[in-house]
Amino acid sequence: MDIYKRNLELEREIKEKTEELNKANNTMLTMSNIWEMMNSSEPLTSVLDTIVNSLQAQMGYQNVLVITKEQEKEEVFFQVKSHSESKLIQKLKENNGNDSIKDYRIPFNENFILEQALKEHKIQSSNDVQHVIRNIMINLAHEFVYEVIRTTQSKSIIVVPIYRKQNESMTECREFGCMLVFSKRPEVTDNELNFLTLFANQIELAITIAGLFEEIRKQAVTDPLTGLYNRRYFEENIDKEAERALRLGQPFSLISLDLDHLKTINDTYGHQYGDVAIKAISDVLKNKARSIDIPARIGGEEFNILLPGVDSYGAMMVAERIRAAIEETPLEKIGHVTASIGVAAFLEHSTNVFDLTELADQAMYRAKINGRNQVQMTQKQKSSNWQKIAVNAFLDIISKQRVQIPSEIAGDITARLSSVSVGEKDAKEVIYSVVDILTQSYNSTYQAGFTKSKLHLAVQIAQKMNMAKDEIDKLKIAVLLYDIGNIMIPESIFRKEDELTKEEKELIRSHPVIAARDILKPISSIQDIIPIIENHHENWDGSGYPGKAAGNAIPLSSQIILLVDAFYALTQDRPYRKAYDIDKAIEIIKQGEGTKWSTELVEAFIPLVIKDDRE
Repeated sequence: MDIYKRNLELEREIKEKTEELNKANNTMLTMSNIWEMMNSSEPLTSVLDTIVNSLQAQMGYQNVLVITKEQEKEEVFFQVKSHSESKLIQKLKENNGNDSIKDYRIPFNENFILEQALKEHKIQSSNDVQHVIRNIMINLAHEFVYEVIRTTQSKSIIVVPIYRKQNESMTECREFGCMLVFSKRPEVTDNELNFLTLFANQIELAITIAGLFEEIRKQAVTDPLTGLYNRRYFEENIDKEAERALRLGQPFSLISLDLDHLKTINDTYGHQYGDVAIKAISDVLKNKARSIDIPARIGGEEFNILLPGVDSYGAMMVAERIRAAIEETPLEKIGHVTASIGVAAFLEHSTNVFDLTELADQAMYRAKINGRNQVQMTQKQKSSNWQKIAVNAFLDIISKQRVQIPSEIAGDITARLSSVSVGEKDAKEVIYSVVDILTQSYNSTYQAGFTKSKLHLAVQIAQKMNMAKDEIDKLKIAVLLYDIGNIMIPESIFRKEDELTKEEKELIRSHPVIAARDILKPISSIQDIIPIIENHHENWDGSGYPGKAAGNAIPLSSQIILLVDAFYALTQDRPYRKAYDIDKAIEIIKQGEGTKWSTELVEAFIPLVIKDDRE
């Protein structure tokens, strides 16, 4: 009998030690998961989900929630950020219409156990599970709460306060929130409290590190002035949304918005008030956007808003609400500002993201031309001819001040181009005059009419070289735009009679890059024109600039522009010499055969020049 009793006692002790060992192993496993989190770059939401699921699974708790303390303006509240899955959560979801309880808001109450735990920096526990649940979800009926407790057999709730390190030395901390642990045990043991205290210290580090990674991610995709998404993030997401829309056959809409009269605000009140106006628009966009919308600052005073699942009719309503809200927002010193807005819908107006962006921009320009402070829907268009593309490009350059020209010249050009956009049949003469005006703004010796002549000669050469029609249309636009970068160069350099300095030569050499990358790159409709302009000073033998491209690596259109530009430079007066006659100009061009331009190009060019001279 004594031996039997001793065996029973040994079996009991073995069982207890085995349970303790299992608990210790589970504790180590749980802590290991947290350490893995601290050595990863997982988003904060993933870290929280790992924490709650690990704690529930390894420690045998019925459910674990993480509830954060939040503040919006003057309102303080708690919010459910993460929870493990259990019968308790399932029943709460059912009561909430099967919606997730993540982001569920809990009214702040300084006497509630959550605030007490944070205020006292101490773990709290309560056996009044019904009271705690009812304070978390205040609309629950007594009978429902009682049924939840009965079926889940929850006997106590443990509240673990969580803080987040915030200074560089990681010594100071601020309130993050609480972890709620639902337990089937009515009392909390000392060992359990010690473990939860240690656990809380570790997850505070994990949450702090995850928060830092999240902040870095946020900075990478947001505009620092406004807090809106940046251009890179917007472009990535509109491509994804287009894939989804094509796969599911569901539309989305794009709103293009431009602040009116930003230059006037900057000139009148200073750039700091221009920033005030830009921030005001960003605040309106944030307030009017749904959680799935993507409002972004594209650059300067330009904004885009992506509206998933919204057709053109719905987008027009959203755009009008945004326009009205901007107009009604009072601003310090400035008073009120307005915006011009364009709308385009994917599937309805285009199934190409590039074209959709261009259509929304064109609608926005039309809003500006028609008086500003209005919303315009894009118009279904047939394929644009080269004149329309050129008109829109120049409107973009002038209206968005991509080049610095006197306001009276900008006004004159805008008026001319606007007359074309509202129905003038032949836009070519207007476009030629615009280019002449722009060129004369930095080179007063430039003769009116040369633009038309240059384009005519370039097209003739292209035709002799058997270029396709669409390539010739691109060449026409490039001829109009290739010298736009020269506006950024002082006229004194163009008028200088002495030899240019090394620095002045480098400045002139920079104009193709300035034109291609700084002035034209933001204009979506002419992206295929940019390589032509970027290479129009490359020589056939590779001795040109900016990239020292050679031979057929240089676009044919670029080669044509180089030759035509050289011919007209030779036959015009310069500060350092008189104009050459046609024969002398041809002789000089022949000397560059095989070095500056190809033999084939020269052979196509010379008969055309001689013919034009005789005519």
